[in-house]
Amino acid sequence: MTRRSLPLALGLLLGLAGNAGAQSLAAGISQNVAGLGNVPLQAADLPPATLRNGQDIFASFREGLAEPNCNAGATSPRWQKHFAHAPARLANQDDDALVLFGYVVEELRKANLPTEFALIPFVESGYRPGARSAAGPTGLWQFIATTARNHNVPMTAGYDGRLSAVDSTQAAVRYLKTLHGMFGGDWRLATMAYNAGEYRVLQSLRKAGMNASNARTAELQGLSPITHDYVEKLHALACVLEDAEVQPQVMASLDRNVPVLRSHTLPAGTSVTQWAAQRDLDPARLARLNPAATSGARPQSAPVRLLAPTTVASAPTAAAATSVASVAPAAAPAVARGTPTVARAVAAAADRPRTRRHTVRDGESAWTIARRYGMPVKALLSLNGLTGQSVLRPGATLRLDD
Repeated sequence: MTRRSLPLALGLLLGLAGNAGAQSLAAGISQNVAGLGNVPLQAADLPPATLRNGQDIFASFREGLAEPNCNAGATSPRWQKHFAHAPARLANQDDDALVLFGYVVEELRKANLPTEFALIPFVESGYRPGARSAAGPTGLWQFIATTARNHNVPMTAGYDGRLSAVDSTQAAVRYLKTLHGMFGGDWRLATMAYNAGEYRVLQSLRKAGMNASNARTAELQGLSPITHDYVEKLHALACVLEDAEVQPQVMASLDRNVPVLRSHTLPAGTSVTQWAAQRDLDPARLARLNPAATSGARPQSAPVRLLAPTTVASAPTAAAATSVASVAPAAAPAVARGTPTVARAVAAAADRPRTRRHTVRDGESAWTIARRYGMPVKALLSLNGLTGQSVLRPGATLRLDD
């Protein structure tokens, strides 16, 4: 899908909201680290989370939606049918869609943007970083070359940053943040502008005598049917994913740990295969995630950014290594490098049985939630210390099992 956006010179403040990072593995991890003495590891000394449960990714997406509920008849049956395969893509353990989806959702949440935008790569590229269109758009977000350059995606001889999931995603988040602010926080208008260009949408609003606060997107004139369909596609896809919550097989398949992806620097002169071998990572997966870095024409004289799992080896702090060395000198050098012992402890903590949870949405009752998960209402109430007279407030989190 081509987008011809002009450079924006609006002086908007684009500072992304900070994120302290996930440290959910901190509690109790010291009991799982065998052979390191009795020195407990503090949260500040632990590596960043290396794994994330698929259901947590799904929940983060659902919690970040600007329009979290799908009412009957509110979306196009055509597009719901078209994207019916999306939950299966996320559930497929041999597919990279879930790890990439988790990365994009996290970047959008850090930027305080609606997670509807995380569905754009589904529509554009099917969440395939190496996707190319005969018309010119390329990569996860299907930027045309002009748009990519306008938003600081590196484009040099032998290196196409549109094929970098890191470069293209960071550019897309910056662009979407600008559009979201320009159109008063309306995700639908921002999405239309992403597809058609912001100035076309602004012109359409002016002709209709509307502005961002009172816009009726379906009534905007002068825009391509493709642009109107674009919004419908995203909303229909969000509803398809909402419906997946009542599909036990899909939710069970999502209940697995997948790598947390981060931006890394691939040094000049180093191949993806060499970098992967140094960290005991799967080179085939890294190649799929980073087609820009695996191009044979990539210049070797400059580093590039690589999207890869967070590795234990790169994370322990000097303080952690020093504290362990003072108790167990023989283990200290291994900890500084990120030992298999520490890696196993982190993985074991991440793999411990987890309690399923549900975030209450507007209009839901204990009965509808219990029916969705196939459990008795009394059991749901009992697990959460509630009674039949309790009021469920949107945003509250309910336990679904012990």
